[in-house]
Amino acid sequence: MSTLKSMTESSLQHSVLKQRHRQVRDGHPTSLTLRVHRAMSWLNRAEQAEDVDGKFIFLWIAFNAAYAQELDDSDRTSDKATFTAFLQKLCDLDTSKRIDELIWKEFSGSIRTLLNNPYVFHLFWEFQRSRIDESEWKDRFASARKSAQSALVSGNTPVLLSVVFNRLYTLRNQLIHGGATWNGNVNRDQLRDCTRLLGKLVPVIIALMMDNPSALWGDAVYPVVDQDN
Repeated sequence: MSTLKSMTESSLQHSVLKQRHRQVRDGHPTSLTLRVHRAMSWLNRAEQAEDVDGKFIFLWIAFNAAYAQELDDSDRTSDKATFTAFLQKLCDLDTSKRIDELIWKEFSGSIRTLLNNPYVFHLFWEFQRSRIDESEWKDRFASARKSAQSALVSGNTPVLLSVVFNRLYTLRNQLIHGGATWNGNVNRDQLRDCTRLLGKLVPVIIALMMDNPSALWGDAVYPVVDQDN
């Protein structure tokens, strides 16, 4: 059986991950099997997408399928806290350091550009809506950059991933809530970079989950319900 450490980039494609999942799923908890199955289905759709907007959305849904936990309607703000904890767990389990390799070697330049972009920083848009003043968003932006820079210097992957995914979450909101034009020119380079990052990271996440079935991944949201009962 292949583990993440022995898997090449080509073996992290949907078709290979699906074959591997069929081999191991009978020994996995039902909730994990459902999470992985759903995440892989959206990864498959993302691999088929020809436009970067669609690819990013499908990849985010795949990521969401992997990490999602049940949240009260009044507690949607904890969604980011949920995926931050999920990313920490992944880094702890990633003994082969595939996530580190992606973050520090392949995407370090793209990540630095992302962290310097105010248009994917949530509080910038809160200022645009007159909900906070200019000094607040600028101070928070500088503080977030400082935190990310410290993580870059110290090689703290979980902290850096948390900052990066907060930016990706803002980009996700812009697309999902109709705050961007399909195939538009605004922020196009950033969207391409973020899509490439998710495209490499999501398969690693799925493989890590299959490598660690005994970890506490939580119950899958919207479980399959037997309609005959």
